[in-house]
Amino acid sequence: MKRKCKKAKWLSNEALQIAEERRQAKCEGDCERYRKLNADFQRTARRDKKAFLNEQCKQIEENNRMGRTREMGVPDHLICLLRNLYVGQEATVRTGYGTTDWFKIGKGVRQGCILSPCLFNLYAEYIMRKAGLDESQAGIKIAGRNINNLRYADDTTLMAESEEELKNLLMRVKEESAKYGLKLNIKKTKIMATGPITSWQIEGEEMEAVRDFTYLGAMITADGDSSHEIKRRLLLGRRAMTGLDSILRSRDVTLPTKVRIVKAMVFPVVMYGSESWTIKKADRRRIDAFELWCWRRLLRVPWTARRSNASILKEIRPECSLEGQIVKLRLQYFGHLMRREDSLEKTLMLGKMEGTRRRGRQRTRWLDSVFEVTSMSLTKLREVVEDRGAWRALVHGVTKSRTRLTTKQQQSSENETE
Repeated sequence: MKRKCKKAKWLSNEALQIAEERRQAKCEGDCERYRKLNADFQRTARRDKKAFLNEQCKQIEENNRMGRTREMGVPDHLICLLRNLYVGQEATVRTGYGTTDWFKIGKGVRQGCILSPCLFNLYAEYIMRKAGLDESQAGIKIAGRNINNLRYADDTTLMAESEEELKNLLMRVKEESAKYGLKLNIKKTKIMATGPITSWQIEGEEMEAVRDFTYLGAMITADGDSSHEIKRRLLLGRRAMTGLDSILRSRDVTLPTKVRIVKAMVFPVVMYGSESWTIKKADRRRIDAFELWCWRRLLRVPWTARRSNASILKEIRPECSLEGQIVKLRLQYFGHLMRREDSLEKTLMLGKMEGTRRRGRQRTRWLDSVFEVTSMSLTKLREVVEDRGAWRALVHGVTKSRTRLTTKQQQSSENETE
């Protein structure tokens, strides 16, 4: 009858077999074989114990995660489905030399799964609630509402009015994230201030202070000016236009098709995030110049050729200018926000900040461009927005009136026609 090992709870069959052979060697008095088997047993037992403890820790972490999911209001039957979805999952890596052996996955969510963003957002929301950011008085106050964080997936932005408040918020999030297995990468964290700022240190680690950073594909600057982002988008548009040279130079593609290709593959690159731009006169001229550059490149008109802009537009016949399409997107976004009952974007758009502004002329606001193109006050716009049909007609009329890039070019085109 075989004796049961006391540590059989985590020992594998391989270790138990070595232990049995070691016992036989001891009974036979084979000291050399006994020492060799004993060393093999100790090595295998340590490996099995480590694997067993890791498995137990993973199970505890999984139960804790599911418990936090339950606290966020997720029903038990959905938690059961999620647990069964992720239990025992394995993966392999495909390389240039073939695929690796299959290995188990203990943490993380599945890439490409539609549930992954929702699960991560639940986890991040739970951490933010535990950090107490909603109850904190630190932040920027707009229309009586305190705003101290903006989040999109794993991109988190913290905001405060002073360095002390910002450090307090950052340490709260850092400490609470560490409790649940998430680590804040200080080296990738940037600090941006509207005024001069000294070197920043968190727990002895230096944090980089920047004057601008890219968030969700758009450049945000310390002065809040959209001109830097507009210039950057125009450069990206030029790069996209240059990449289409082989198609635009082909004689097998008709001119209307080329125009549609530019509108579908170049203009969207430029207009990304344009709903939030505050466009000034200089920016309009840059946008108009970029559109004409695209049309001249499409028609293969060199810069030395003495052709007027009106003749170029007459040949292309664009339904609406690029600047007009940006105005259309802005008006559609404005109508969408105004029809919402309560939202963060609407508060930022209509609310006022506490304090006094600096001396000098007031800077152009985002709403000023809406008032300019519609020639209406905010009170009148509130009424028109509620009627979707009337608002859609207004947006169409404003966009249709911008068939030429500027009034001067439109007048010159009419003079040529006469």
